[in-house]
Amino acid sequence: QVQLVESGGGLVQPGGSLRLSCAVSGSHFSIYAMGWSRQAPGKQRELVAIFYSDGSTNYADSVKGRFTISGDNAKNTVYLQMNSLKPEDTAVYYCSADLWDGLDSDYWGQGTQVTVSS
Repeated sequence: QVQLVESGGGLVQPGGSLRLSCAVSGSHFSIYAMGWSRQAPGKQRELVAIFYSDGSTNYADSVKGRFTISGDNAKNTVYLQMNSLKPEDTAVYYCSADLWDGLDSDYWGQGTQVTVSS
């Protein structure tokens, strides 16, 4: 079955940087897009960045200029480079994938914790 595995989360000081990775396995279809979302305690899950297979990207206003999403299509892997981190960026970050399989639903990883604190 399709699985997504995130890595790279951890504790970082305000102003620091962190890079998250997500690899997809078990898919019989090409990937249309991959993205990163986050959820802080007591808040709704927020979509922060999307990377499309044609190389285009979209970002939430809250992370523009600080976060960069990139992908390696050959490895079915997406990355999220996070710079100038703020305490408000603290959340569980989830990776997702949308495949060329004719389905509306996405596949999701288990999440990785990012904590920004001094």
